[in-house]
Amino acid sequence: CVFLMRGLITASLKSRSEDEESTAVKRTAAQAFSGAGMIPKRRSSSRSIKRKKFDDELVESSLAKSTSRVKGQPVIEPIRCHGNDLASSDKKKVIKSGSSLTPPLSMLMAPSSMTKRMKRNKQPLQITKDLGRWKPTDDLLLINAVLQTTDLTSVHLGVKFSCRFTLREIQERWYALLYDPVISKLAWQAMRQLHPEAIAAIQSKALFSQTEEALLAKITSSSQPKLEVFQDLLNKHPNVFYPSRTAKNLMVHWQLLKQYYLLEDQSVQPLPKGEQVLNFSDAEQVVDDAKLKDSRDEVLEHELMIADRHQKREIRQLEQELPRWQVLVDSITGMNSPDFDNQTLAALRGRMVRYLMRSREITLGRATKDKQIDVDLSLEGPAWKISRKQGIIKLKNNGDFFIANEGRRPIYIDGRPVLSGNKWKLNNNSVMEIAGLRFVFLINQELISLIKAEAAKMNQP
Repeated sequence: CVFLMRGLITASLKSRSEDEESTAVKRTAAQAFSGAGMIPKRRSSSRSIKRKKFDDELVESSLAKSTSRVKGQPVIEPIRCHGNDLASSDKKKVIKSGSSLTPPLSMLMAPSSMTKRMKRNKQPLQITKDLGRWKPTDDLLLINAVLQTTDLTSVHLGVKFSCRFTLREIQERWYALLYDPVISKLAWQAMRQLHPEAIAAIQSKALFSQTEEALLAKITSSSQPKLEVFQDLLNKHPNVFYPSRTAKNLMVHWQLLKQYYLLEDQSVQPLPKGEQVLNFSDAEQVVDDAKLKDSRDEVLEHELMIADRHQKREIRQLEQELPRWQVLVDSITGMNSPDFDNQTLAALRGRMVRYLMRSREITLGRATKDKQIDVDLSLEGPAWKISRKQGIIKLKNNGDFFIANEGRRPIYIDGRPVLSGNKWKLNNNSVMEIAGLRFVFLINQELISLIKAEAAKMNQP
């Protein structure tokens, strides 16, 4: 029994010692692997996600890219050592070396990317702004004028551009054409696309140089030169005058020089003294505009306005009563009989024209090329407001006349409106008004009475 107990105790002690040794080996291996950096890292992509950058992210993204690139460069290989961990001094050295490399590269990369992007953003705006205001014709006018006068102030005063440019804008444009390669190239391409006629018209407006005016000023004011004189001047001095100059242009400019006393044999006249007046412009300057204005009389203006209103009202009343008085005069003097004959049922009388109704139904309106009607009201006066088919006048079997409005505008019968689609009975001497044209409807009573008698006989059993 004693031997059996000893054997069991020794076996248990051996197994425990083996377990302790295996755990110690595992611990040392784990410490060694962790100290040497052999633990596998999580895989991740170093590429940045492409998305739209905003203005406030430009600097940060450039810095982030630079730092990520620098951090990816130093690669530390795993070192297998038998010790526990790397020394703390070695770790500090590695961290300091990595941190010391990143700032200078980021400082070098960030400003360059910023300047490139700022240049790309600024240049198109400035170019489009200049091209929008300045047209190719303006650039060609500016170049020709500067070459002729060599003075931007005289160009600003003498050249008429498409816009009212200030002197500073003209200077900036001229310097841009000279020294800015992008703007000058675009302007040159636009000018080359102009039509030859447009170029000729621009060249004809070129300013006169001082040498050209000096040659023209030699012609005396007392002489009356013709076109041949200026043509000879062009032939003698072809290098002085602008290539597009003609004899007519020289003659017109010489007349301007003569008008403003700029010829060699002319002298500027002194200003008028006292009441002496040289020409109309001087007299206009002497006149005081304040004295020309009459003082307003409000009471008189009010009385004149009231009198004008009364007169217009009386004229309107007389115009409305005139047809009635005309009918009364005709009935008294017996002038009514010539309007009718044996075939005329009624008549429509205006101021200028008289229309006869010889059928039981007639159409009245405005005649056109495509449509003809019985009564053309445009012969009486302006009928552009009248419809092509304004109305229809019918005679019924009982001897009554009716008018039907077929147009858009109303027809006034004795002051009462007949709207579109409505009918109205016409009596003898009825006043009809259509779009300002007035007519009197006259009925042949004798013929209508005969028609009524025949209709009555037909209706008797």
